Amino acid sequence: MNIRTITYFGDPGFPVSMERITAAGEAVAEVKQALQDSGYTVQSTRLAAPPFARVLGAQADKVVEYAQALEDACFVHGIDYATLGPARITDPPAFFHVIPDAIGATQNVFASVIIADAANGVSVPAAKLAAEVIRRCSALTPDGGPASAGLGNLRFGALANVPSGVPFLPAAYHDDAEPMLAIGAEAADLAVRACQEATSLADARARLVYAIEAEAQKITEAYKHSGGRRGINFGGIDFSYAPYPDPARSLGAALERLSGARVGEHGTLAAAAFLTEAVERAQFKRAGFSGLFLPVFEDAVLAERAAQGLLTLSDLLLYSSVCGAGLDTIPLPGDVSVEALTAILLDVAVLALRLNKPLTARLMPIPDKQAGEPVAFNFEFFAPSRVLAPRASGLGGLLAEAGNFDLGQRLRS
Repeated sequence: MNIRTITYFGDPGFPVSMERITAAGEAVAEVKQALQDSGYTVQSTRLAAPPFARVLGAQADKVVEYAQALEDACFVHGIDYATLGPARITDPPAFFHVIPDAIGATQNVFASVIIADAANGVSVPAAKLAAEVIRRCSALTPDGGPASAGLGNLRFGALANVPSGVPFLPAAYHDDAEPMLAIGAEAADLAVRACQEATSLADARARLVYAIEAEAQKITEAYKHSGGRRGINFGGIDFSYAPYPDPARSLGAALERLSGARVGEHGTLAAAAFLTEAVERAQFKRAGFSGLFLPVFEDAVLAERAAQGLLTLSDLLLYSSVCGAGLDTIPLPGDVSVEALTAILLDVAVLALRLNKPLTARLMPIPDKQAGEPVAFNFEFFAPSRVLAPRASGLGGLLAEAGNFDLGQRLRS
């Protein structure tokens, strides 16, 4: 198992405080070394800031400058990625509008938008603004070439009922007075191995719970001997079975071993619920989602099943009801409308609030591509797939004119 991220949560201030970034860089470097000494490969280190409107006050015109300064400071101090945090439902629209500019002006800075939370309910205006951001980010070319068009949305996500302290980007943000550190595991291989070696369902569960707890103890001990000495609060570990695009580290492979069916066929929902519940049984200091990621581009089997037409957007929403982080790295037609994107985002938002779970949406319209067309990037963490067809003609009716609306949790009988 690899470590996907060591994420430091803190307020860099504006102008960006080099003293604070230095402290962050030193902390993650010590934890990284301790984890490497324990035998782990650490893929990245990251910094999660508070919601950027809080850092900047009323200065929406300073967002790009802030993003560039944060990226530069993190580079100097060995932090691979940073996030501006989310534009909040109560923030002025200007803070939403500037997000594509900030992403386009940087290479390693992420951002997000909150579209639903307990305090404000579901926000149709925020969902529309997020959809507009997605459309604009889809035209960005991070490496300057047309082959990368569509990758801009890799660094943007819509958040529904997502608390602070998630170590994975783009969901991460800081919302506390004191710095904190959390770890995101790339744990899909634990599920693959447990399911392949098990002789029964009970055996698979026991193997998986044992593996998670053993890795968590090992990670926690490494942290105590590094970041713990600095007195930095340990936010915990996010075991969300994050995959990597090869079959040995594919959540899709684990799901298919459990169900005996291809992902997208009946039985997948039951397998997804089983894997998620195993994480919940394990005893460890948990952070973030600690559930099941189903990112289409990042998982070799999921990408293949989507290319075969077996795995659809509606399937992924269904699976999110029993697990998961929502809709992640989803290839969509390049001409998908703002109205259609808004409708998809609202479905994610209401699912999150009704079930009281954190969900995200990282939707990726691919310029000049239509549903069913193949899509591939020269990017290590993405497998080739095909563009999914959204069943969305656009948001209309009473919802289209709504502002924020309350949506209570499902009552239990």
